[in-house]
Amino acid sequence: MWTKWLAFAWVAMCALHLSAKDVFPDGTPVPDWFRQTEIVNLQDLGKSYRITDYGVVNDSTVLQTEKIQAVIDKASQDGGGVVYIPKGTFLSGSLFFKPNTHLYIEKGGTLKGSDDISHFAVIDTRMEGQNLKYFAALVNAIGVDGFTISGEGRINGNGLRYWKSFWLRRQVNPKCTNLEELRPRLVYIADSRDVQLSGVRLENSPFWTTHLYRCENVKLLNLSIFAPYEPVKAPSSDAIDIDVCTNVLVKNCYMSVNDDAIALKGGKGPWADQDKKNNGSNRNIIIEDCVYGFCHSALTCGSESIHDHNIVLRRCRLDNAKRLLWLKMRPDTPQNYEYITVENITGTVSSFLYAKPWTQFFDLQGREDIPYSYSSHVTMRNITMECEVVFDVAKAEDQYKLSDFMFENLNLTVTKKPEIQKDCVEGFTLKNVTINGKKVE
Repeated sequence: MWTKWLAFAWVAMCALHLSAKDVFPDGTPVPDWFRQTEIVNLQDLGKSYRITDYGVVNDSTVLQTEKIQAVIDKASQDGGGVVYIPKGTFLSGSLFFKPNTHLYIEKGGTLKGSDDISHFAVIDTRMEGQNLKYFAALVNAIGVDGFTISGEGRINGNGLRYWKSFWLRRQVNPKCTNLEELRPRLVYIADSRDVQLSGVRLENSPFWTTHLYRCENVKLLNLSIFAPYEPVKAPSSDAIDIDVCTNVLVKNCYMSVNDDAIALKGGKGPWADQDKKNNGSNRNIIIEDCVYGFCHSALTCGSESIHDHNIVLRRCRLDNAKRLLWLKMRPDTPQNYEYITVENITGTVSSFLYAKPWTQFFDLQGREDIPYSYSSHVTMRNITMECEVVFDVAKAEDQYKLSDFMFENLNLTVTKKPEIQKDCVEGFTLKNVTINGKKVE
């Protein structure tokens, strides 16, 4: 009896210890949903509609948008199923998935986007913190609960022509915005719950690669996301943009793009926080066990973001990223980035922590005062890295307040600027921080 009691006590203690560790930065428990990472089974998704059985041909030069869309529509009309992309390359403009439809891409199969913008529909959509008319993505799922993309194939945005056009326009007009150079995203999922993207390679997007807007319970598993930074840079090719979403898991993904790898969005403008219909918070976001190639930042809050709460980046490796954590403090938008934890990270990065005013396309839209912003309860711990700059932070008390930051168990090798300006943050705690072999107090 005593032995059984001891065994029970040990199990209970272990469970308590585990649950105590597995919490969000604000102390709330992480739901079991985040630990359930089984890949969707093709056989469980309904009938498969192999596109080549419906008149679509393996030809990378022939546009087949209408034929592929007809397969999606048929699957939906028949009660749902899987649109199956077999081996080969299939050229398309914007496609719209319907309720109970899914996308599967076989190994050796490629869904390739057209490099002619006229092949993409203009719709009411969301871009850069605004709701507006703009071009649809190559793959769109709007109001499609349970939507999945799976397989071992590719979605190729075919972005080279768009990238070259963008940089030519910038030569003529250096102040042109992203939206002025017309180009589509690769994947756009909005107003959807219980979504899973797994296995596929998402590459060469003309614009943002994966954009999630007003979604809940989204898992991105085992993805490879790539856009080049040389010889032609792929401008604004963010790997994953999370925009007014709750419960998002990014796990076992590889990301290398010519912009932010993961960017948290949510709204832009001096009164963005008052537009409850279109703008809002990102809550409960976990990014774990990922590998980063080149990118502007592993995790970015902003620049179009009004509230991010309970954000975790953990157990990742960075190879040649410019920044580990970037807090874009936009002076024309009220922002609050809170309860963010970055832990168990290795690799190389230019700037360890970057937080400065972000003034690109600054516009107060007639508002006379500067909307005040905040970032608080940011913890960076258990990290061994090489970097050029540790603390790339600017104090701007007239625009924002930084408070309750912690650096804990850091072992950093710094080549240029090892200094930490503690007075930039109200309530800055350093615990067991070593820079270039010396303890920092």
